[in-house]
Amino acid sequence: MIAKLRGIVDFIGEDSVIIDVNGVGYLVFASRRTLSMLPAKGGDAGLMIETHVREDHIHLYGFADTAEKQWFALLTTVQGVGAKVALALLSVLSPTDLLRALAAKDTTALCRAPGIGPKVATRIVGELKDKAAKLNLGPVAAPVSAPAAETAAPTKAPSKSNKAMKSADDAGADTVRHEPVIDEGAVLADAVSALVNLGYGRSEAFGAVGKAAQLAGDDKSIDTLIRLGLKELSA
Repeated sequence: MIAKLRGIVDFIGEDSVIIDVNGVGYLVFASRRTLSMLPAKGGDAGLMIETHVREDHIHLYGFADTAEKQWFALLTTVQGVGAKVALALLSVLSPTDLLRALAAKDTTALCRAPGIGPKVATRIVGELKDKAAKLNLGPVAAPVSAPAAETAAPTKAPSKSNKAMKSADDAGADTVRHEPVIDEGAVLADAVSALVNLGYGRSEAFGAVGKAAQLAGDDKSIDTLIRLGLKELSA
């Protein structure tokens, strides 16, 4: 079974990519989220692979991260959700969004994906809510912005003022600090674990944190989620 592929991007379609590995082209189906993270044709790419073997075909499904791969496997256990529908859902909702939607029983969010109606969305929530609460999801990959195209420009001798500005910029570059990137999925999981450690069941803690995430708005720190989660549980 193929579990991982690394090679050169040969072609990117609407729902698939061809990866050239030592002269052999592998057709890999993937979500739009994963496809958007791939480099342009000719670039080096690596994908985690789920191999489906059937009597009439062998299909490869590719994922940018472990979290998306785990969700794909989980979603396809639900009746009425095949590989194509699972990828459609993963195209409109990230693993973190799916976690939040299931915790909040938000079937409307699930229905954004083509092929998923109210009945299937309700079935997904009912069958996967408890299973999702027990998932140990890996880190979620972030989209990578494509580098800006370089354009040729006439070379000019720098003036004294430009030199001074450049020196100031160079001096300030070392002092620039970027805000840390927060893995929201990990924060949600930590909040659930904290409530479980306080004696609550994992399923009810999962639901409480999901509702807390909706109420928290932009402030989704673990302290805020625990505080709002406890409030939900005591209501």
